[in-house]
Amino acid sequence: MRLGSAVVRGFQEEVLGFHRREGRDFPWRRTRDPYAIFVSEMMLQQTQTSRVVGKYGEFLARFPSWEVLAGARLGEVLEVWQGLGYNRRARGVWESARIVVERWGGRLPDEPGVLEGLPMVGPYTARAVATFAYGRPCVFVETNIRTVFLDRFFPGREGVRDAEILPLVEETLYRDDVRTWYYALMDLGAAIKARRGNAGRRSAHYRRQGRFEGSVRQVRGAVLRVLVGKGGCGVGDLAREVGREREVVEGVVEALEREGLVVREGERVYVP
Repeated sequence: MRLGSAVVRGFQEEVLGFHRREGRDFPWRRTRDPYAIFVSEMMLQQTQTSRVVGKYGEFLARFPSWEVLAGARLGEVLEVWQGLGYNRRARGVWESARIVVERWGGRLPDEPGVLEGLPMVGPYTARAVATFAYGRPCVFVETNIRTVFLDRFFPGREGVRDAEILPLVEETLYRDDVRTWYYALMDLGAAIKARRGNAGRRSAHYRRQGRFEGSVRQVRGAVLRVLVGKGGCGVGDLAREVGREREVVEGVVEALEREGLVVREGERVYVP
């Protein structure tokens, strides 16, 4: 599908006009610091912006640079990360800081292919960081951007693949100001969801998130909260603190140990 120049101009005017009237403001949009933008994009993976806003400021206050973060203990990072969930991202940010300092002298590269080599950084995060930190005109899609294109160019269609959307993202890209353009798309997508429902459900990539209450994900978060707060404890005590069967907690501890988030020495478990 090709849109043509007239359709592209009209679409750009609509999106940018919406942004001028109703654009959202977030602290990570007020900086071009690659470190701050990298932290924000890692936090925003699978976490709502409303939950990220407070933690973003707290995290940067505690770890204001690649060097400070690289020199911290993982337990300190997890302590600040509490409440965001998906704690592997915290380890990913921490490990990335060590790589940036040791390999690149504290300067984050601007090439998406290089950024994808960092822990927990996929194609979207790499391109978003390159765009928002360095102004690179990358082509990418996330949930709100996807919503806009589904709503405008695939009305009523089910099972739309990103491979169909990405050429339109590239064709409509407003290259004069790619940062503002992507922020505008995200804001319009959020507004469409709020006003008309989530068009993203028509994407072939849509996956409904499972219940959090009673899930292994909930137990993982509870286990890490206890360990960060106590500095470590036995598996039996951990199971009592979390309020779940020892077998369940044993399985969670084994998984967290494989991921490098905890260390187990005999009965005792702690965050490194």
